[in-house]
Amino acid sequence: MNAFIIFLIVIYAVIGGISTLYLFFSMPAVIIWKFYRKFKYHISIMD
Repeated sequence: MNAFIIFLIVIYAVIGGISTLYLFFSMPAVIIWKFYRKFKYHISIMD
């Protein structure tokens, strides 16, 4: 029982870590991409 609970905790920690890393890298990338399009193509940031 105890090993099963530890296994679940490890699995959930890995899933949480992956989603956190995805958000950590994708949010700034989207913001930079929007400013790049604004200055190069004169497209609104909200599009």
